[in-house]
Amino acid sequence: MKATAPKKIGVLTGGGDAPGLNAVIRAIVKAATGRYGWEVVGIEEGFEGLLHESPIRRLTPDDVRGLLPRGGSILGCTNKGHFGIQTSDGRIIKDESAFSEAMRRFNELDLDAMVVVGGEGSLRIAWELYRMGMPIVGVPKTIDNDIAETDLTFGFYTALQFATEAIDRLHTTAESHNRVIVVEVMGRHTGWIALESGIAGGADVILIPEVPFYLGKAAAKVMERDARGCRFSIIVVAEGAAASGGAEVYLEAGGMDRPARLGGIGEIVASNITRLTGKETRVVVLGHLQRGGSPTALDRTLASCYGTAAITAIAEGKFGHMVAYRNREIGTVEIELAVSRLKVVPANSYLIGVARDLGISLAGEQD
Repeated sequence: MKATAPKKIGVLTGGGDAPGLNAVIRAIVKAATGRYGWEVVGIEEGFEGLLHESPIRRLTPDDVRGLLPRGGSILGCTNKGHFGIQTSDGRIIKDESAFSEAMRRFNELDLDAMVVVGGEGSLRIAWELYRMGMPIVGVPKTIDNDIAETDLTFGFYTALQFATEAIDRLHTTAESHNRVIVVEVMGRHTGWIALESGIAGGADVILIPEVPFYLGKAAAKVMERDARGCRFSIIVVAEGAAASGGAEVYLEAGGMDRPARLGGIGEIVASNITRLTGKETRVVVLGHLQRGGSPTALDRTLASCYGTAAITAIAEGKFGHMVAYRNREIGTVEIELAVSRLKVVPANSYLIGVARDLGISLAGEQD
């Protein structure tokens, strides 16, 4: 690592897109150039942009004008690629040559530090590169809100708002047709979006990865409502939810050039609800609609805080750290600690208690 104060820093956005990415880039550029007079360059297409002499772009305050409300990432996003190849049996293996090439390219570009904006997978790559000698500061990004050691990740509340609005709209058509509507939302390993949007949208059943569910209990909730004259129901299910004793459902298996893709649990739940209750059931998969669009005010503010905090961390030499929001304060934690586990919904979560107090079934053992 270079001992001199950073003068030229790189920034890349890894993994999937999330509302607020451009706000982070904007904050990084404005803080780095305005406060310290540093040069900022953008690495396009995530970590893949550090391979094969890929082009970079210099970022000035003029280049980031108007980015605050804009969704997506002007630098582009990509999943692990050469840095995490998935085998046919689901294992992730590291391409050591890719890491070595990334280090060579970093030095060739004469960079003093790198800001990596990404989720758990991207931050794992960042940690490996830091261990190899790359001065890195991480910024947590995932709409699933599942990165440990931070209370919030930007993009989550934008996705949550969209999911809630979708549930609101589906209430009227479900009630008009006396149907059950199953809403499949994002949440590979954690149920934060499903749980909070289900509560906010007045769902009747919420199925999350942390609580293995019983289809019979979900159906019983639907029939209980029918008996009370409520002839429609809304079921919110996270894409990674699984029945008790079952496994996650995948739309397609992974390969050497792509990760396995979750999805389809909504259809399974819907067909079984129809089978067990006789009621007409429809499925709505929100999918990537949750990723798009303009970030909410909260996500814009959080992204701006993260971007400026990353520059402060570089100035203070806090490499190998990730910026984090904890107890209403912005600070840093070691990347290694942040990626050591996922932030799942605890079994004793207050939100789970709220859901059950409201009469919402999680179709688990305690329901």
